[in-house]
Amino acid sequence: MAGPIALVGGDEFRAGCEEMDRAVLRASGREPARVLVIPAAAVTGPQKAANDGATHFAALGAQAEKLMVLDGAQANDAAFIGPAAEADVVYFTGGSPAHLLATLRDSALLRLLQSRREQGMVWAGSSAGAMVLGAMMRTPGAGEWVAALGLAPGLAILPHHERRNPDETLAELTQSAPPGLTYLGIDARTAVLGSPGQWRVEGYGQVTVYRQGQYTIHQPGTELPAGF
Repeated sequence: MAGPIALVGGDEFRAGCEEMDRAVLRASGREPARVLVIPAAAVTGPQKAANDGATHFAALGAQAEKLMVLDGAQANDAAFIGPAAEADVVYFTGGSPAHLLATLRDSALLRLLQSRREQGMVWAGSSAGAMVLGAMMRTPGAGEWVAALGLAPGLAILPHHERRNPDETLAELTQSAPPGLTYLGIDARTAVLGSPGQWRVEGYGQVTVYRQGQYTIHQPGTELPAGF
C-alpha cells in the first residue's frame, strides 16, 4: 500500500511545526521513524536546511539523517543515494521548485523513492518540496504552469498561503491557471496529510481549497472534502 503524503505550506523545522511533524512521523507507522532530509531545493543554503531538518526531527524522537543530493548527477549516483532505501520518511525542504524538479525528474533517486513509497514510505515536502509533488506547479518569476511529479494527482500546491487574499487568488486562478485541477493554498507551518481522496489538515494555520470556481477554508484537525 502506498505511503501517505505530507504537503507543507512552508517555514519547515521551526517552532510551531512540532505537532504537525509528529503526525507525519506517526503516519509512517514506525517508532522511531527513520527520517531522511533532502535539501536539493535549498540552493542558497542546503547544508543549513539539512542540518535544521535533522536536528528538528531528532528532537521529536526520530532517527534523522540528511542526504545532500543537490543536483541531477548526485540523484543518479547509486552509491550516493543508497541511504534512501532505509528511510521511513523522506522530507524535501523548501527553496527552488524548478531546481528540485529538474534534480528529481527521471532520476534513479526518484525511482528508488517511488519503490519505497509503494512499501509505505511517507513523502513530505515543504513549500517547493510540496509544489513538486502535485500534478502541476507554477514556476516562480515566469508564472508558467508546468507538469510536476504527480504524486498528488489532480492537485496543485500554493504554499505560504497566509500571505494571500483568497478572493484575489481565486480571480487569478480563474483567469490564468490550468482548468480541472484542485488548488490547495496551504499556510506556513501547516500540512495536508494523507493520500488521494483522504486528506487531513495538520499544524498551525489554515488550508484554502480552490475548486470549480469556489473556495473553502479548512482548519487544523479537519478532513478535506472527498473527491480529490
